[in-house]
Amino acid sequence: METTLPKGANKTLFLNTLAFTICFAAWMLNGVLVTFLISNQVFDWKLSEVGFLIGIPVLTGALFRLPAGILTDKYGGKPVMTILIILCAIPMFLLGFVNSYTGFALCSFGFGLAGASFSVGIAYTSVWFPMKRQGIALGIFGAGNAGAAITTLLAPTLLMYFTNNLQDLEGWRKLPLLYGGVLVGMAILFYLFSTNKKPTSSTKTLLKQLAPLKSIRVWRFGLYYFVVFGCFVAFSQWLVPYFVNVYFLSLVTAGILASLFSFPSGIIRILGGWLSDKLGGRTVMYWVLGSSCLISFFLIIPKMEITSPGKGILAKQDGVITAVTSDEIVVDEHRYGLTKATNVKANIEEGTFIFPTKDVWHETIVKVGDKVTRKQLLAKGITKIYFQANVWVFAVLVILIGSIWGIGKAAVYKHIPEYYPEEVGVVGGIVGVIGGLGGFVCPIIFGYLLDRTGLWTSCWIFMFFLSLICLIWMHQVIQRKLRKGHPEIMKNI
Repeated sequence: METTLPKGANKTLFLNTLAFTICFAAWMLNGVLVTFLISNQVFDWKLSEVGFLIGIPVLTGALFRLPAGILTDKYGGKPVMTILIILCAIPMFLLGFVNSYTGFALCSFGFGLAGASFSVGIAYTSVWFPMKRQGIALGIFGAGNAGAAITTLLAPTLLMYFTNNLQDLEGWRKLPLLYGGVLVGMAILFYLFSTNKKPTSSTKTLLKQLAPLKSIRVWRFGLYYFVVFGCFVAFSQWLVPYFVNVYFLSLVTAGILASLFSFPSGIIRILGGWLSDKLGGRTVMYWVLGSSCLISFFLIIPKMEITSPGKGILAKQDGVITAVTSDEIVVDEHRYGLTKATNVKANIEEGTFIFPTKDVWHETIVKVGDKVTRKQLLAKGITKIYFQANVWVFAVLVILIGSIWGIGKAAVYKHIPEYYPEEVGVVGGIVGVIGGLGGFVCPIIFGYLLDRTGLWTSCWIFMFFLSLICLIWMHQVIQRKLRKGHPEIMKNI
């Protein structure tokens, strides 16, 4: 087994990571661009059409990951990555000239190919590094996910600049032209400085290349990646309307917080690769899926107000009501003190509360002159519980779960070259397809759950159960193999 790095390995890793970062930034462009065009009434599209435009590039990138991986295993990463980036640049340029929904959709479908750069880079990177160093190498490459944060942060500022602070809205067309130019420059740079290398399986027929897809293990890896990557992509876009609707933040602030979710998840993938090399993917995935369950559970609790009957005031003996004030009720000579509301809600809106807070008060139900009997209710008690679901606590938990998913992305791909060293492109491609489909399907699921339940936190209910299913499935597979006497799975899944 090769243990030393071949000449040019680190250069290849750098070029792959840079190319993937730029492609990922281009892949996520519609989330910002379409929102800008609709909010400024440049185009009059329905919400369903907007959702479709945002999802088209994600779907394209997911579907073409498998063929891109197959081509990389067959011809090597240099020609495939170069051609792929050029193919993305052409519709990106054309996007700056469209005036119809159909034209925008077709161009989005075209530059969505940028998402397939992931399977190309995974296969191309893995052939340059020995087994014991593939975890960290693929983790570094996967940090290109941070390209999502680049677009979320820079694209709104560039749009304001190109439109002269919204004075010339047609200036938006310069943004896709700029992205197209960057893609072309990246393709030229990649072609000039990369060195091609193919796996030994490049001579296999297509049917032999696709043989690993018969294994349920491949699809299990795909489900893991659906969680750690697909849901990451989905929340990268879903969190913006989430912050706006639940916490009433401005679009700019919501975009910044969504970027804080995306950026660490990409960078920390490097740590995930290193941990996978040191501790083994099994241990890392246990922590990732377990933490995903736990944090999702905490995020399920919505921002809410609950009103409930509280402790009322009962008459201690028969009598007549002689006085009713805001402070007390008088029955003959007996006085019953009333508890007033403390306006806790105003304090909650102004302060920071992590735990639920309650307000308790009495409301009288009798009047002067009423005859009452012993143990008759004079004033009903009301208890109101407020849970702030503080935005900063929420943001910290969201950033934390995004970072954990970033570690999980590296852990999943650590196992592919271990189990399928000669079919990394094919297996990595189908795992990437499933993960990418998560980025397309999850926003649809989130929207459906929101419509059905009326709860924004319903997306976290979905994440809790999905993470739990993955954790249980993985644990059952590991236990079953241990019982059959396979000690090697103590290092692998």
